[in-house]
Order: sequence, then C-alpha cells, then structure tokens
Amino acid sequence: MPYIIEPEVAGGLGPRTVIDRSSGKMIVTKHHYQLDGWLGDDLIESSPCYIVSKRLADAVSREQLTGFTLDEVEIFKSEQFDELYPDTELPPFVWLKVHGEPGTDDFGMTAELLLAISDRALRLLENFNISNAASINPFP
Repeated sequence: MPYIIEPEVAGGLGPRTVIDRSSGKMIVTKHHYQLDGWLGDDLIESSPCYIVSKRLADAVSREQLTGFTLDEVEIFKSEQFDELYPDTELPPFVWLKVHGEPGTDDFGMTAELLLAISDRALRLLENFNISNAASINPFP
C-alpha cells in the first residue's frame, strides 16, 4: 500500500534556485534551500522539492529503492535560523529528485506535488528521524 508523507518544512526555496516554467510545469533545475528552522528530520521539503540527509540518501541507494535520483542541493542558514539555533551543526544534505509513479515506484510525485512512498520506503524511513513530518497517510 502506498502512502503520502508530508515531511518537515524547514525553510523554502532560496534565491539562487533556478526554476524552468517553459513547459507549464514548475521544474527546478538548481536547488538552493534556505533553512529557517530545522527540527532534525532526515527528510525535509520545500514543494516541489525534497531533501534528505546524506545518511538517508546512502540508505535509499543501498536498498535500491526506485523513483528518484540524487543531486546536489545548496543549503544556507537564514538569519532567523542563526538566531534560533546558533549552535546547530547541519549534516550534509542531498536533493532527492522524485520522478517515480505513485503506487508503482518507491518514491513518486502526485499531481498535487505530494510525496508518495511505498511500504518498502516507509519501512526504511522509519529507521531515520521523520518525527516532524506533518502526516503519513495511506494513498487513496
């Protein structure tokens, strides 16, 4: 059974993000993430993009999950982040570029730009910190 997961939103698209809208869709070609506050999850989002910790990226690759590629993401801490979390050290993060089909691949993107994950992906994610995800619900 597939699920919809709404990961922690720890910030948003930064000013150096490059978006191609020529096809009528929002396609991010360079991901720059402004971190405003991070509660420690290994999976975070800024729609339509998802970011994972390097350790989670290594795990999804090792388990040969489907429906994604990994790419670089440029992360920077906002002034708000520095004020709220002055001593927080960030782990390395990686862009989880989701291109799979919901219900077919382990990671898929719905028409509403929600992240759909398989049972197998959920079992793996449960071994990481996803406690600040807004919700994890069965995919209709």
